[in-house]
Amino acid sequence: MISYRPLFDKMKEKGISSYALIHKHDINPRTVHNLKHNKGISTYTLEKLCHILECTPNDIIEFIKDE
Repeated sequence: MISYRPLFDKMKEKGISSYALIHKHDINPRTVHNLKHNKGISTYTLEKLCHILECTPNDIIEFIKDE
């Protein structure tokens, strides 16, 4: 399973809220919902988030092995 918990940690560190992602950086509200519920996003969105947060994909997603 993919977890976006590190994304929200990075957002807190950078002072960027979900509201800012939607209204300042034009991330679709549905995408923010998907992120909060660990659902799939496009690689385009992943790239855009990395650009906004000045980080790499490894900084904002983590892979959790299913048991």
